[in-house]
Amino acid sequence: MSFMSDIQNLDRNNVGGWPQSIRLFFTALLFGLVVLAGWYFVISDQQDSLGSLVGKETQLKQEFRDKQAKAVNLEALQQQLDEMQDMLRQLLRQLPSKTEMPELLTDISQTAQSAGLETDLFQPGAETPKDFYAERPIALRFSGTYHQFGTFISGVASLPRVVILTLHDVSLTPKSSGKDGAADGQLVLQGTVKTYRYLDDDESAAAAKSKPAGNKRAGGRK
Repeated sequence: MSFMSDIQNLDRNNVGGWPQSIRLFFTALLFGLVVLAGWYFVISDQQDSLGSLVGKETQLKQEFRDKQAKAVNLEALQQQLDEMQDMLRQLLRQLPSKTEMPELLTDISQTAQSAGLETDLFQPGAETPKDFYAERPIALRFSGTYHQFGTFISGVASLPRVVILTLHDVSLTPKSSGKDGAADGQLVLQGTVKTYRYLDDDESAAAAKSKPAGNKRAGGRK
């Protein structure tokens, strides 16, 4: 009780006259407040930074594990890629060659005639080389029945070489009625189809050289 009474009786205007025990108490109290303020403003910020760094460390460890797993499988993935490229080359080799393309176009036209289709237009366009193949558009207009069109498609699929026809702006509409007012179930197929052939090694190299450097794709036919 005497200590508390001493504090109550202190002369605030004469700090130097305070008892030594009181001065030591207030000095320790002031030091504690300074330490507490320093912890609050400095150490707490460092703890926040530490928590952020711990979270970043966890993220980096996960990224490392993911990349390590990919690195372990890299050789197997490269082997699969090589196998897929070989399969692609083999499939491309089944497409018509440059010398076979004129004959192929004739075969397609004759297949349409054999199916009973009426050929109003069959006009091959200019060839466009790609990476491993070349595409050639054909503007056409055929007239016939559903059955005849089915026979034509079956006939094209039966040609000796693999024939790929893709449709572009193609429409299939009923044929306009004739003078007797009947179209007899006739349909008109018109638009553009594209057929494809593979490029030989020299053509592939020339096509690659003609492209900008940024558009070149890795790989080629072996």
